Amino acid sequence: MYLSLLFLLSVSVASAQTSESNEARQLFDKVYNKIFGPDGSSLRYDVNILGLYKTRGSIWFKEKKQRFSDERVDTWNDGTTAYMVYRKKKVVEIHAANSDKKDKYSGKFKFTLDDFDYSKSMENGELVLRLKQHKRAKGTIKEVRAYLNPKTLTPRLVKVKVSFIWTKITISNFAAGHVSDDMFVFPRNQYPASTYKYVDKR
Repeated sequence: MYLSLLFLLSVSVASAQTSESNEARQLFDKVYNKIFGPDGSSLRYDVNILGLYKTRGSIWFKEKKQRFSDERVDTWNDGTTAYMVYRKKKVVEIHAANSDKKDKYSGKFKFTLDDFDYSKSMENGELVLRLKQHKRAKGTIKEVRAYLNPKTLTPRLVKVKVSFIWTKITISNFAAGHVSDDMFVFPRNQYPASTYKYVDKR
């Protein structure tokens, strides 16, 4: 009898954990689609890696397309080709859209959404989604903590752990939707070959 009760208790606990994990994953998928979905999004970001590397800028997403601008570089990625304009050097690098060689951090943040166990909690009035990597996963990201407005699911802060190093990304001016495909088209006429050196790294 006692063994039966223990078995039923373990099943109910596991079921509750699975249900909570599924709910957390569903919430994460909503946020992910809000940012990277077909309607697009835009935001301001401040990145801080242990205080050793800091950068800030603006970024636009739409499915596999991306456009961002920071203090060093302007980039346009139309999902096929990525153009990176280094303003100070007057250089335009051309890469395949999914190349890890675009910058030194591209290859460091690799994962698939099925790499993680998902959980959620409330902290100081914010919804916190936690993603913890499975032991079998091969991605470079070990853990993610996303701090969100619980009503709008607008992200405010994301902490990402790669190996033992935490990166903090503070988000502001988030807006979802109404992002035109034209945003991701490289304006070649603004960067003439007479002024900029083009380097094709595809």
